[in-house]
Amino acid sequence: MPAERIAESLAYINWTVLTSLAVGSLVAAVAGRLLTEATRGYLVFVAVCAAVFGVLAAISDGALPPLPADSGIRPDDGWDAIRRLALSALPIVALAEALVAARARRAIPVAILSLATGSLVIGAAAAGWGGGLLGSLALGVQLAVASAALGGVWAAMVLGHWYLVTPRLPEGPLVRFARGLTIVLAAQVLLFVAWIALGAGPAGVPGFAALTGPWALFVWLRLVVGLVFPLIVSWAAIQTARTRSMESATGLLYINVGTIAAGAIVAAGLYFGAGLLV
Repeated sequence: MPAERIAESLAYINWTVLTSLAVGSLVAAVAGRLLTEATRGYLVFVAVCAAVFGVLAAISDGALPPLPADSGIRPDDGWDAIRRLALSALPIVALAEALVAARARRAIPVAILSLATGSLVIGAAAAGWGGGLLGSLALGVQLAVASAALGGVWAAMVLGHWYLVTPRLPEGPLVRFARGLTIVLAAQVLLFVAWIALGAGPAGVPGFAALTGPWALFVWLRLVVGLVFPLIVSWAAIQTARTRSMESATGLLYINVGTIAAGAIVAAGLYFGAGLLV
């Protein structure tokens, strides 16, 4: 039954992954432009990827079916138009970010617009599917951190490849991206503990009951495979990047792309299929 319930939420899982990649990649492009010495070509590529992910996310948003009645989620349809408008604008903003990066300009207003657009997408989704003020705040935090993790690991993995064609690029950018990813994953672990302890989510399960209930297998997979393991791997990526073992660091980040994406899929399935926030 749990696996079937998650399968029924595939459209929302797909939306979560694509939107997290779009928002997270756009934020990573802005951060890379303002805070690192990454090359223009790399920054343009990441911003264009954000635009592509954004287009796919907007398409998936238009095909979302009604939520399962027994998921516990009571959607507020009033936020649908705002969410879709923000998602439609995100690819355009991402292309503007790519143009700014190509011209090597700081363009702080474009950076602010990029962050505001991503925040509006996440905020509207959280308000529409959170089921109340506290639930919306919790879901908003969850989506924001998930976007930082997915977009961050994608951007870091791509940057690792850039060293193959730009060997003189200093190790600083990759170290910063890997360090930021590690911080985000550590925050996700802390949030997991908080959500489980509080019984967060529309289902309203008692504290820590999710660890032993019918969804326990997926909850533990989320923790071990989607959070703890990639946290360790990210720490290892920092160490290898510091010694300029860029091929090893890129390989480790490749692993993290898969595990973090898997964790995001399980977390989205648990929320939209079972009403559990993990």
